[in-house]
Amino acid sequence: MKALLASIVLFAGLLVAPLSHAGEPRTALVMFEQENCEWCAAWFSEIGPIYPLTAEGKRAPIRRVDIHDPMPDDLAHIEGSRFTPTFVLIHDGQEVGRIRGYPGEDFFWGLLDQLMQRLPPQS
Repeated sequence: MKALLASIVLFAGLLVAPLSHAGEPRTALVMFEQENCEWCAAWFSEIGPIYPLTAEGKRAPIRRVDIHDPMPDDLAHIEGSRFTPTFVLIHDGQEVGRIRGYPGEDFFWGLLDQLMQRLPPQS
C-alpha cells in the first residue's frame, strides 16, 4: 500500500511540476564540467549529495553538461564555458545568471541564493 501511495504522490507531483515544452524543468542549474576537474569533484563531494534535497535543488535541478561534448540543442543560445565548473541558472530557456568556479560550500550557497532571488516568484 505504501508503494502505491508513493507512486500516486510521485505521479501527481509530475503532473503539476512546471515543465518547458521540451519536458525539461522550467528552471535548472546547468553545471558545465569536464573529466578530471578537481573543483567539480569537490562540488560533487560537498554539495552533490544534498543539492537535490534542498529548496534550490528542487526548484532548479542540476543538469550536467561536459564542455567537450556538443552543446545540447535547447542550450545552444546560452554561452558555454571553458572554465569548470561553471553553474548557469536558467529559467524558461534564458540565462538568469552564473557562478564561475566553485568557491567552497559556504560561498556557493550564498552566490546561488543571489541568483535564485532573480527568479520570478513561484506560482
